[in-house]
Amino acid sequence: MVLTVYFLVFIFIWTGMATKFVVPPCDQHTFDSNVDNCLSEFNKSMEIIGYQDRCPWPAGKSTYNDLKYCVDDWAKKSWCKGHGFLVDKVFLEVHRMYFYLCGQVRDPPLNTLIMLIAPVIIATLCLPLTTYNTELASTLGL
Repeated sequence: MVLTVYFLVFIFIWTGMATKFVVPPCDQHTFDSNVDNCLSEFNKSMEIIGYQDRCPWPAGKSTYNDLKYCVDDWAKKSWCKGHGFLVDKVFLEVHRMYFYLCGQVRDPPLNTLIMLIAPVIIATLCLPLTTYNTELASTLGL
């Protein structure tokens, strides 16, 4: 087993394959300039959708996916995938700017609340009556 590993290492070094595994450094300038192009297209699409008034998620899903593919593609091409969380920073800023309304939770209308709560309250109020009736029936021998 050990001889096999040594033999493979020797072959990789001898044929020059070991040098092919060296990863070039991240070209952050290329990444930033091309991601700016991706973001400008995304910004135009989001302006058309009208993200200021409401959560733009269902309408903006396809443009968001296009942005994701564009940013991931340039991260791979510029060797910046995984370097310094550059991709994460881009999407954190996008979410902070465009999708901040999507996380707001609104209370349901009063009619819905009453329909949800009323059966529980009525059942709770009727519970002592049912236990009283069974105790009364057992004392009367019914």
